[in-house]
Parts: sequence; C-alpha cells; structure tokens
Amino acid sequence: MASTGSDLRIQGDDNLQSMIVGTVMRKIKSRTWKKQRYFKLQEDCMTIWYKSKKAGNTHSTFSVSDVETVREGHQSEVLLSIADEFPPGRCFTLVFRGRRGKLDLVADSADEAQSWIKGMRKLIENLENMGESEKLDQWICEWFQKADKNNDGRMNFREIRVLLKMMNVDMNEHHAHRLFMTADKSQTGTLEDDEFVLFYKMLTQREDVLRVFQDYSGDGQKLSLRDLEEFLRDEQLEEVDGVQQLAMELIERYEPSDTAKMLKAMSIDGFLMYLASAEGSIFHPRQQSLYQDMTQPLNHYFISSSHNTYLMEDQLRGHSSVEGYIRALKRGCRCVEVDCWDGPNGEPIVYHGHTFTSKILFKDVVNALRNYAFKVSEYPVILSTENHCGVEQQRVMAQHLNTILGDKLLKSTLDGKIPVSFPSPEELKGKILLKGKKIGGLEESLNGLVEPEDSLTGEVSDEDEAADIDEDSLHCNSLRRTAKKSKQRLSKELSDCIVYCKSVHFSSFKHSRIHSKFYEISSFTESKARKHLREAGEEFVHHNARQLTRVYPSGLRTDSSNFNPQEMWNTGTQIVALNFQTAGVEMDLNDGLFSQNGRCGYVLKPDFMRMSERRFDPEVPQNREGYQPRSLCIQVISGQQLPKVNIKESSVVDPFVRVEIHRLPLDQAKQETRYIDNNGFNPVWYDTLRFTIHAPELALVRFVVEDYDKASRNDFVGQYTLPFSCIQQGYRHIHLLSKDGTSIPSASLFVHVRITNLV
Repeated sequence: MASTGSDLRIQGDDNLQSMIVGTVMRKIKSRTWKKQRYFKLQEDCMTIWYKSKKAGNTHSTFSVSDVETVREGHQSEVLLSIADEFPPGRCFTLVFRGRRGKLDLVADSADEAQSWIKGMRKLIENLENMGESEKLDQWICEWFQKADKNNDGRMNFREIRVLLKMMNVDMNEHHAHRLFMTADKSQTGTLEDDEFVLFYKMLTQREDVLRVFQDYSGDGQKLSLRDLEEFLRDEQLEEVDGVQQLAMELIERYEPSDTAKMLKAMSIDGFLMYLASAEGSIFHPRQQSLYQDMTQPLNHYFISSSHNTYLMEDQLRGHSSVEGYIRALKRGCRCVEVDCWDGPNGEPIVYHGHTFTSKILFKDVVNALRNYAFKVSEYPVILSTENHCGVEQQRVMAQHLNTILGDKLLKSTLDGKIPVSFPSPEELKGKILLKGKKIGGLEESLNGLVEPEDSLTGEVSDEDEAADIDEDSLHCNSLRRTAKKSKQRLSKELSDCIVYCKSVHFSSFKHSRIHSKFYEISSFTESKARKHLREAGEEFVHHNARQLTRVYPSGLRTDSSNFNPQEMWNTGTQIVALNFQTAGVEMDLNDGLFSQNGRCGYVLKPDFMRMSERRFDPEVPQNREGYQPRSLCIQVISGQQLPKVNIKESSVVDPFVRVEIHRLPLDQAKQETRYIDNNGFNPVWYDTLRFTIHAPELALVRFVVEDYDKASRNDFVGQYTLPFSCIQQGYRHIHLLSKDGTSIPSASLFVHVRITNLV
C-alpha cells in the first residue's frame, strides 16, 4: 500500500535510507551470546525486520511504535559486561515499552551505529508528533500489509475475509462481499490503496457517533457553530462563558474540510476526530498536566513508590537489575528501595538477602539514580535503604552517594536551620533524599553534637524483610527463617546523608503523637498496616497528617504479587510500595492515581487528610466535615477495535465491560454490561451503570474489558483507570491500555458520563 499522510520523507534522510538498505549487527544477550543478525527498516518506515545471516532461517519483526527510547553506548548491564570488547561508539540499546525488555546491539562501526540511533530517534519523534488523521492512516496501512499475504499491493476477497478475522470481526459473508464490491471501483476483483481505505471506512462507520451528531445537527449534514456550542454546553458541560471560543477552536483543530471551516461548521468526520482526541477523552486534559499546589509539606502528598526496585521477577530466585530502577523512575516513581549487603572487594551489593536472587553493585544503582531520577519528573526522589552492611561498607555507600550524586544528594536542611515541618516538593526539586537509620536527631546533627567517632549500635535496618517474616506467616513453620535481626553499628558518614527521612521503630500512635519528630518515618508490612486500620483508622489518618509512613508487601509474596494500595491510601499513607515489575489491578490503580498532575509522582492528599485538626475515619466517611456524596451514571455505548486475546485465527472475542469503583470500603462496587457475541471490532451495548460515591476525592474508576467464556475464566482484553476527580462528563472515549499499562492502538470504549450531587 502506498505511503499515506504519515510519509516520513525518507528521500532526504541519509540515516533512514541506510536503515532501509539494511545493516549486519551483533545482537547481544550476554558475554557469551553474541550473534550476527541482518536488520533493515521496511518501506512503511514503521517496521524493523531482522533475521540470522544463515540461509533458510525465519525472520522476525517488531514495530517502531513498540520502541520507547534509544540508549547510546554502554547503557545496559549486558553492554557494560562486554565494554572491554566493543567501544561505546558502536553500541546502543532499543528499549521497548511496558515490560518487554530491551534489545542490545553492536554495529560494525560507530557511523553505522549513529545511523541507527539517529534514524530510530527520528522515527519515534515522527510517531509522537502524528495527528489523529495520520495515526488512522498509518493504522489502516498496517492492517493492509498484515492481510496482503502475497505482497502484491492489492487484496482479493479471500484476503479480506482473513483480514476481518484478524480484526476481530465475525461478519456475514454476504454483507462482507457487498462491502467489497462497493469498494472495488475499478472492478478488478481486488482492492488497491484508495479502494481499501473506502472499504475500511464503510466497515468502521460509527452509527453511535452519527446518532449523537444528528441529534444536534440542524440539517443532518453538519454542525453549525451554534449547533456545536449547544452540544458542548448541554452534553459536554463545558463552561458557558468560553463555549463559543472553544467551538471555533475545535473546528479549526479537527475539521478536515476547508469548506466546512469557512462556514464555521463541523462535519461528521471532524466531529469523530474531536471525540477520539485527547479533548474528547474521559480524562480531563487540564488535570493531566501539573495542576496541583506543589508547595505543601512533603507528607501532604501520596508518593509513587516501588518495593525491592532492583528485582525484575520474583523475590526468591528473580533477576536483580539496574534496569528495575530505570523503568520505575521513567514511570514517575519517586521512592525506590535498595537492599544493601556487604559485597566482595569492599563493594556493597544489592539483592534480596537470604534468597537466590542475583546481585548488582550499589554504586551502579546510584549511577542509575544520577542519570534517570529527574528525566520524567523534577520532584524529589526518596532512596529507601534496607541496610545490612558493616561499618566499613556503609562508609563506601556514603562515599558513592556523595561522589556520584554530588549536589543532587540532600545533605542538610534547606536553610541550615532546625525546621518544624517538611519542606515542599517544589523546594526539594532535583534532590535525592536518603531514608534510613540515623545517629541522633536532626537537631543534634545541625548543632554539631554528633562526634566523628560516634556510631549507633542497634538494628541497622528498620525492615529486614528476609529475617523479620511478616505476621501472616507465623502459622507456617516451613517459611520461618533462622536469621536474626542483625545488631550492627551505623557509620556517621552514612548517617549524615539522612536528613528528613529518619527511620524509627513504631510503638503506638499515642507514643508518636507525644514523642515523635516530624522527620521520623516508620515502615509497616501490609498486615500490620491493616491491623492499625482496623483498630484505629482515624488515628492512622491523623498520624499521617503529621509524619511520613511507608507500607510494603508481605514477606509471603515471594511471587512479587501486590496488595491493594487503595486500603493504605485510605489511611493517608504516603509511601505505598508496590512491586512495579508485576502487572495487575494493583499496578493499574497505582498508575491510575499517578496519571494525573503531570505524572510527576506526587498527588496532593484531600484536605481532610492533611489537616491535623480535621478528623476522618475511612470506615465511616459520612461523619467527616464537608461530606458530599456523588452519583455516577455511565452509559457504556460501544467499543472499537478491541484486540484479539486468542491466537487462533478463527477466534473472535465476546466482549463485556466491567466498571469498578475503588477506594473506601463503602464505595467498593462493580457492575457489568452484557456480553456481545463474536464482535471485538465494533460491539454496541447502550447499557447504563449507576454508582454512589461517598468520598469522591479518593475514588478511582477502573474500566475493564474482558472476553466472556462460559466454560472457563474470562480473558483480559484491556483496561483504563483514572481518578474520579479527573473525569470529563458527556460523550467521551476511553483509550484502552494493555495488561502492562501500554496503549493498545485504536482500541477504545465510547461512553456517556453524568455526575450529580446527592443531598
């Protein structure tokens, strides 16, 4: 199929031309696995094709859209391991989206490496800058190429039937043939470029959107400026004062017809493009950018947090990698964890102690922090240390932190004075804060009362997860460990690196209220946190209005599964640490909460969780001051281009939608639509679901699409999670995400949303 509006003009780009010719490079998996592969860019400028140099081997492909970024030089553990063999100028890494991993490559020359590095970056940039129309053209082009089995640039009816199955459409053959014949304007029995586009547009005609369009169109053909204003005001609930200006801007932005633009009108094509855009999304664009007050004390925010960040897999035999830190930080995580032990050659190592997980160097973790801490967010990163090192290697840890991080490491209070509360994320921009045990308090450090020879004897780590097995496991003798909490000395050098996050043992809420300093932080396993929530939920919230708290997964979760973070956010707990490497509903909720506020990793807690004079019990939200429940009404209208979940070519999904409300126990609810037989391409429901939300400031709404199966467990198709407070009302599209949080091209739901106050 000929290139479309997404034509990347390769003729004038030497790098892309070189990629299309192809290059032999080494694919590297380890020091011993280095194989030559022939790589080339396909003519569509969207697909990378590669195969072994040996004749007869099958080839593989991947899409440029799957690549998140290109790293230059020795920027992976694998390439670092062969640094003595290949210079950095010849090495680069393609990092894939989600949890897919990466591809380490070595070119024959630095020039060839640069061609691929610059070429790939240009392709990625072009994709990111594509308009909605170009994305659609590109998507149509990709489907054409998938179905054009003999690569002759045209499609016969047999290929069209195969395509429909690939696209999740179980269509009556007579109807499919009628569409085919209508699109075959040349009457050749095959569809070429424009004919296939016509076939696709007939196939994807949106009767649901057309119905809305005609409800507001004065003549059934277009929306005049006044028609569009009425729709925006009455359905989308846009602000009345600016609605005329908004209507004109939308016509200018999304209307493809110059004639309609001159008439200040919008056609059905422009209307659909608006509804499919970010402005037509269920997530309010204003709240996707940084919109919250970032000048409140640090403990007034929920903080995106990772547990055992170094692990890529399970907690017993999993692979440890610096990549875990890079991935977490690039997802907006602002609190990462290191589990430090004495290593060989005087170098501290990081791994999950008393297990068979692999080991990495502490200094490599610190280097990753230096390089990636502030790529996505400029707000502070907390490095939570579980420290099992002796004094000597603690000094090495301190030396690495100081030498590698330099000014990024916070070494003193911001003004050198004794503070009475936390500084704000705004004041701590670009800073890395160390969390751990400290000799004495902040006051003694600032007044110079800690002598160089001073050290603290006691439990160095406040959460030795391997030795201090969670209460949940006490009934299970086979899981008990003989290891005891280590009694070690703490070096002054490492202690001095800790300012605002001194780890302390938790005695009781009453003890903390009377004795604790604001900069003292306690860590709880999930079961201990639940116990506190059950026995003293209001006190727990009150405690977190004054101090930081961290909650981490049970030691029994050896598979790196996660607990429900919602329970802990309900207590105002700021640092709810999850296993970022494990996909599932728990990480969907985490991604959903932190998808707002510019994805900066900080979300301001509601005022009733920040103010110590306000009282809030998560079990009884009706008793709080300012209680205002809301009604949420969602009409699930239709779905578009849902992905196949079964690899069988003849399989087509039977989709249904589940809407879940997550937050307080009183708000936990879920409802489902009916399922639609054999239609993942354009299923239509028009099913209405209603919910009551008692704490709208805390609620998250999760949309899940599954493939119904009466004989076995339903298969996951896609999901989307967002804060209730970020929902746009009216007719909205929901752009679905895969299990690992990456977008699914063109897969969406179309819904109508209404929110009303309940008396």
